[in-house]
Amino acid sequence: MNRDWPHKTRELHNHHFDSTIWNDLAFRDDDIVIATYAKSGTTWMQQIVAQMLHGGDPDLAVAELSPWLDLRVPPKAVKLPQVEAQTGRRILKTHLPVDALVFSPRAKYLYIGRDGRDVVWSLYNHHANANAAWYQALNDTPGRVGPAIGPPPTDIRDYWRDWLAQDGHPFWPFWDNVRGWWAVRELPNVQFVHFNDLKRDLPGEMRRIAAFLEIPLDEARWDAIVEYCSFDWMKKNAVKSVPLGGAFWDGGAETFINKGTNGRWADTLTPAECADYEARASAELGAACARWLASGRNP
Repeated sequence: MNRDWPHKTRELHNHHFDSTIWNDLAFRDDDIVIATYAKSGTTWMQQIVAQMLHGGDPDLAVAELSPWLDLRVPPKAVKLPQVEAQTGRRILKTHLPVDALVFSPRAKYLYIGRDGRDVVWSLYNHHANANAAWYQALNDTPGRVGPAIGPPPTDIRDYWRDWLAQDGHPFWPFWDNVRGWWAVRELPNVQFVHFNDLKRDLPGEMRRIAAFLEIPLDEARWDAIVEYCSFDWMKKNAVKSVPLGGAFWDGGAETFINKGTNGRWADTLTPAECADYEARASAELGAACARWLASGRNP
């Protein structure tokens, strides 16, 4: 059956991205790609998929097993051979919009969404706790394109206003990431998952994901697998799931895996600011996508 598969139309480079690595990847029939904007449950989904694939292993080094492919450090000359050398089923992470990604009919894609306000509150924690090693890796290593990333403002209100007014500043655009993935949501190798739905029914969502990925589940290990994917367990064992064991953040890996809660913005943003965001979301994404992004439930 002929399908209109997505085609790459651009490259993205900045302090974080080198999208060209995808051009050189040899896809395999069982590849899994976890795609998000950022701070939408990426690490959580990596943990879920890895634990289901490996039958529940509390010592699994998920961050090493599932690399962020388009992160430009280490450079692709180092990272790509490591990915190609993996012998098990690969779990690849991307924060790219779909039109900056080489999309393969051979892979299966999980796209995770989260309300933009929750994204920013989580992103602020991530950014405000980044240490000197984080800035050095992103700003002072060869290959950076465009301006360096600097420290965030002290007031999260200012951070929110900058992010919304400049569409994802100082990271990368938000709306076209969600909009582009939404447009391909009905492809047979794409499944949408929402952060809220993982919070509401983690075991149910995990079984839905396993069915999509065709992962046979060991029912005798199921309770352990679910436990290892709970937020509390991940927080206590964050070194295993966070890149470089959390070395880039003050407070370490437990800072990277912060609260896992939604709605923290409700005590900070005014009703008018929330209404402005909701109107912007509807205008950028359309009513159906905006509703899904705000509340979840499978589209």
